[in-house]
Amino acid sequence: MTFLMKRRAFLAAGGSVLAAPAILSFGREARAAVTLTLGHGAAPGNPRTVAADKFAELVKAKTEGRVTINVAGSETLGSDAAMLTSLRTGALDITANSQGPVSALIPEIAALGLPFLFETAEQAIKVLQGDVGKALAERFDAVGLVTLDWWDNGIRHLSNSKLAVKTPDDVKGLKIRTPADPMTIDIFEALGASTEQIAFGELYIALQQGVVDGQENPLANIESSKLYEVNKYISLTAHKWESTPFLMSKMSEARLGDDLEAVKAAALEAGTLQRDLSAQKATETLEAFKANTAIEISEVDRAAFAAATTSVLETWKQKPFGEFVAQIAAAAKG
Repeated sequence: MTFLMKRRAFLAAGGSVLAAPAILSFGREARAAVTLTLGHGAAPGNPRTVAADKFAELVKAKTEGRVTINVAGSETLGSDAAMLTSLRTGALDITANSQGPVSALIPEIAALGLPFLFETAEQAIKVLQGDVGKALAERFDAVGLVTLDWWDNGIRHLSNSKLAVKTPDDVKGLKIRTPADPMTIDIFEALGASTEQIAFGELYIALQQGVVDGQENPLANIESSKLYEVNKYISLTAHKWESTPFLMSKMSEARLGDDLEAVKAAALEAGTLQRDLSAQKATETLEAFKANTAIEISEVDRAAFAAATTSVLETWKQKPFGEFVAQIAAAAKG
């Protein structure tokens, strides 16, 4: 009787010991398996879309499947502004967003779009990889967001349905859609246009119905969203550059544990791809537009446009963060 009881106790204890590694292993897997959602507003084929999908692929590979990224594009999770709100509440994990809506959280970021500040995206990214980028990352951190990388939202050009714009005087009186970005609004008001802020997902219909005469965007966005179908006049103003801040919620960052560095590495790799695709797409799109007889491409007097918008820089230097504006302007010249 005593032997039987001891044997049963030993087997029970042994069973517990044998089961323990399995329980611990299961616990580790349960904690490590993370699914994150990435939202963006770009259409299929856009460099932002391709890079977001590549990021998901890279994260899966670099974390050996422990982290899964579900990508939702084309504003299926709402506008850029709505996605930023979701990011801060933890309802969304990651977003490849737009500079304009982000400026509602970080007003200083709009200064990256000072008129005629950057001639190329490469020049702008170089500035963001230095002290300017570090300063902006600190500001994002203060509002609960992590800067994963800076993607390229392109050198921006003007399109409209009324006339071939070649000089600043041609812009006067036009109704131009801009993002909710104070810098872009200031630029076009300085040129004598009136502005309307319309969500990008609603822009095609607004142009088609004549709610606005024109809009401004990189050539890649004009192409992927087929805006040229309702705006035949495209003017190569190159009036500003904009970033695509690639952001993550700090709440989501906390869930990644040891996989955080792998996710950050994937973001940088996807960012390189996005910027390369953006440059390639701009060149290819311009060639395609020039070959399309339904579209009229116009070169502009850029010196005249720059002169007409010099007041914008002076206005922005008077803002509470004017010192930062001056820092960006100086860095762009360096």
